[in-house]
Amino acid sequence: MTVSKMIRGTMILTIAAFVSRLLGIFFVFPYHALTGDDGVNLYQYAYTPYAIMLSISTMGLPLAVSKFVSKYNAVGDYEAGKRLFKSGILIMTVTGILGFLILFLGAPAFTALYGFHADLYPKVVFMIRIVSIAILIVPVMSLMRGYFQGFQSMGPTAVSQVAEQIFRVAFILIGAFLVIKVFNGTVLTAAAIATFAAFVGSVAGLYVMMHYWVVRRPYLQKMQQNIADRRYKMSYRSMYKELVTYAFPFVAVGIAMQLYQLIDQLMAYHYFEYSPELINIINADLTMNDQKMVMIPVVLATSLASSAIPAIITSYSKKDLNDVTNKITQAFELVLFFTIPASIGLSSLGYMVHSYFTLNPEQLQIGGQILTWYAPTAIFFALFQVTASVLQGINRQKVTLVSLGLGILVKILLNPVCMKTIGMVGPIVATDIGYFLCILINLISIKKATGYQFSLMGLQLVQMIGYTTLMVLVINLIFLIFGGRVPHSRSSATVIIIFCVVAGAMTYLGLAKWTGLLKKIAGHLKVQ
Repeated sequence: MTVSKMIRGTMILTIAAFVSRLLGIFFVFPYHALTGDDGVNLYQYAYTPYAIMLSISTMGLPLAVSKFVSKYNAVGDYEAGKRLFKSGILIMTVTGILGFLILFLGAPAFTALYGFHADLYPKVVFMIRIVSIAILIVPVMSLMRGYFQGFQSMGPTAVSQVAEQIFRVAFILIGAFLVIKVFNGTVLTAAAIATFAAFVGSVAGLYVMMHYWVVRRPYLQKMQQNIADRRYKMSYRSMYKELVTYAFPFVAVGIAMQLYQLIDQLMAYHYFEYSPELINIINADLTMNDQKMVMIPVVLATSLASSAIPAIITSYSKKDLNDVTNKITQAFELVLFFTIPASIGLSSLGYMVHSYFTLNPEQLQIGGQILTWYAPTAIFFALFQVTASVLQGINRQKVTLVSLGLGILVKILLNPVCMKTIGMVGPIVATDIGYFLCILINLISIKKATGYQFSLMGLQLVQMIGYTTLMVLVINLIFLIFGGRVPHSRSSATVIIIFCVVAGAMTYLGLAKWTGLLKKIAGHLKVQ
């Protein structure tokens, strides 16, 4: 595989992941407008355990299978990947069925952990059972994606991801609109359709993969026939043992955020000292509304930085630690250059942005405060994902499991205390501390493995923080001119947001250009 082909494939997946994630973020605005906090909570209470069960059922397959197939293809052993694919279809079908049964039959037990009042309990059980159907399909689709990626054929996975998300989001919004606006149905029905959309999207994604399989199968077979039969055949036990070592870290990174969300959801009704109505509002903002906004800065930064990971893998395999150091620095600089100003800017605009969800004074005060505190957490989200990817690149993926486990333990221990003492922003503080510990452990491991000197980032980090501080001063000046940070209408919020984004971006990018930082970051993008 040529370097240019590797970079091209990585960028295809990066763009597809970026588009897919943005679709998954921005659908929340119209969906909330149609169903309110009740619809958002019903959807998220079901979707969080589904996402965790799905990650476990698929076992991190797309990237793990890709790594396995690519490794053995490189030495001409196409048979190993072929045998993995054939046996994997059966295993993924079984894990899909098991995942479905566990979630479907276990829905009452899962729901009981939330501590809901009697009226909400049967609704959430219903939601979980509906969304569990999608687990029957996704594992097989994930295996096919990973197999194609192992041949450096990224197009099928990219198209499948985007198609899955488009069909899912379209089904959610069209279904909710028809139920609420046309047929005057209930929020429960609209939320049920929204959760069933996971199945609709997975069917669309699987159809795309099946299409590519039919079209490209003759080419794959021809490639395998050109290689002489190998006497040695890896045992299935060895094959899956190796696959599992690749897969677990990918699972850990994939479910990290869902685990933190699940902890908040499970503890909300037990430790928040608010009325059930207020907890309903807070939960909707913590786990869906504001949480989706927080992911906006993360998506672009991590998508760009992840494109450096294949180069890290290549350099580390060649023992070229100087190049590894350069690539790690590039990944960190890309993440921090975009995430720091975007997350702090979003925090400053917390009340303005949340006005798109509601203009109710009480709800706006709650949601705006949560977003103001939550937005900086995007920096931790991004750094955890990138450090975990770097550890994968230098073959230290087990460290990710340790750091995640310790971070989750700290989150569980601190959450009740923070909820009772700090209130609605308590879970955010506990999340920040948990992620900080994860990142610290990952960074120490990176330093031990590569000898990386974090002082290389010192000057750039100081510049980014300084420019961001000046950007915030400009935003606050605009607030002073327009009469405060809490809007009175969506139109006024839109005007203020536009002014703040334009002025803030000009300040930050202007200073970065003046000092040469922008040119350096642009150089990293060209290299990617």
